[in-house]
Amino acid sequence: MAKTATTDTEAQVQTGQASLVKWVFWPTAVIVVGLSAVTIIWPTLMQAAFESITSWITSNFGWWYVFLAFAFVVFCVALGLSKKGDIKLGRPDDEPEFSLMSWFALLFAAGMGIGLVFFGVTEPMSHFVEPRPGEDVSGVISDSTEHGGEVATTTAKRAQSAMATTFLHWGFQPWAIYVIVGLSLALAIHRRGRPLSVRWGLEPLFGEKRVKGTFGNVIDVIALVGTVFGVSTSLGLGVNQITAGMAHMGWVDESNPWIKYVLIAVVTACVLWSVLTGVSKGMKWLSNTNLVLAGGLVLFLLIVGPTQFLLKEFVQSIGYYLQNYLGLSMNTSAFQGEAGEAWQAGWSTFYWGWWIAWSPFVGVFIARISRGRTVREFILGVMGVPATITFLWFAVLGGNAIYREIHKTPGYESIIGSDGGVDSNAALFQMLAQIPGSAVLIVGAMLLSAIFFITSSDSGSLVMAMLATGGDSEPRSWIRAFFAVATSVLAAALLMAGGLEALQAASISVALPFSFVMVLLAIATWKYLGANVRRNDKLRREAFIEEIGEAYGLETEETESTTKKSDSWWRGLRK
Repeated sequence: MAKTATTDTEAQVQTGQASLVKWVFWPTAVIVVGLSAVTIIWPTLMQAAFESITSWITSNFGWWYVFLAFAFVVFCVALGLSKKGDIKLGRPDDEPEFSLMSWFALLFAAGMGIGLVFFGVTEPMSHFVEPRPGEDVSGVISDSTEHGGEVATTTAKRAQSAMATTFLHWGFQPWAIYVIVGLSLALAIHRRGRPLSVRWGLEPLFGEKRVKGTFGNVIDVIALVGTVFGVSTSLGLGVNQITAGMAHMGWVDESNPWIKYVLIAVVTACVLWSVLTGVSKGMKWLSNTNLVLAGGLVLFLLIVGPTQFLLKEFVQSIGYYLQNYLGLSMNTSAFQGEAGEAWQAGWSTFYWGWWIAWSPFVGVFIARISRGRTVREFILGVMGVPATITFLWFAVLGGNAIYREIHKTPGYESIIGSDGGVDSNAALFQMLAQIPGSAVLIVGAMLLSAIFFITSSDSGSLVMAMLATGGDSEPRSWIRAFFAVATSVLAAALLMAGGLEALQAASISVALPFSFVMVLLAIATWKYLGANVRRNDKLRREAFIEEIGEAYGLETEETESTTKKSDSWWRGLRK
């Protein structure tokens, strides 16, 4: 039976009295600060290094990222369909802390971030213009709308493939990755009474002694470094997009790198003010406001855009994604040579790495809000609802852009540049410029990115500080401040060393070691839940035998003994 009591140290951690775990904080600080300093001093050298690292990992481990992301989906489905899915995250009498709708909203908020705003138009349009190498969508994009608006076959194939590929990167895989970390932590804190630290997810596999020692410290360092890089990647994407929006409005010169550094400094100052003054209500208000802004943007674009087309495309794209799910999920571009590897590095490998690096951050959050849910509810809620809402987001934003590109609506200006590509930073604003009320929409989109930037940095610093203190739910302000500054400086350094490519390389690199930790977390979770299922089955069987014995006036001691012998014989046979 799992322990429910906590040690003195764990009690201190849970009540906000814990100090730094020095063998977690200091190695992480040295790695992050050291890499940031080297990158700022020698940006060109580090840019070349990042390119080499990305190429090596994509060539040698790209298949691993692809396989692992799909394997986690299979793992989650198997877990949810088995008896293990009945186990509750907490005591048997624990009720969910949040209502179902509130819980869904919180899950969506956990995954809804800068990335969705940045890639909402960029990714579907990029795949539309430059499909994955090897896909059967050869031919030029046609804007022919003859014969009742029918689109040329090649163009339709490109559009459908673009949406399905986007759904792949933002669908079941990322949320399955979050389930692996989130579920292992939820079991640790809600059923075993452990601190909210990644190491405790491995307790069923390695035991309390190892998890508390050096091995546990190494695990938390890997998780913490991954979280720092994951959040830094998001911050880098956000500042790129905000700068592009300001340039689109004619407010700044996008080629001036200092604009980005000033933006990072301003956002960091806002976060530090929140952390050091304890104004947490302001951050909650910003977070809620941003969800309203995001929902309002999607609803407005759905209404003023080609509504019927967008709804049809949303439903059809989900069907196409599900129909081709296995092939899309396991595609490693094995026969496409260097072109295939370059595509994987820029898209699938980057995404799987980014989600893995981001998973401790999201995992901690969804674990905290899921007390009282069953394992099955947890998996269905985390994988199903946010993914569906994300599909709608891309169907509306990306669908609007693709529709206007195909049909050349009045006043439309192509998002496709003279070089045949898509400007990743400016694509959203270029699409919004074609919509009525464009100036308000563009400012609103910049505000959306800016608030996501602030809230991501603030909540990210909290999670990092929790990991650095062994799971303290209220870590000291200076620790949070350190991580807020560290992630911002790292984001600025990565922008110096190659922009988007450096951000992608960082995620791909730090995710590799944590990917193996996630495999161990999955095994530990399966083992722990399996032991609980066997224990529950045994208790039910004994209760049933006792009930039968009482009903017929039989003695149950012999029966229980026989049952134990039978169980022992059966276990021996299985071995």
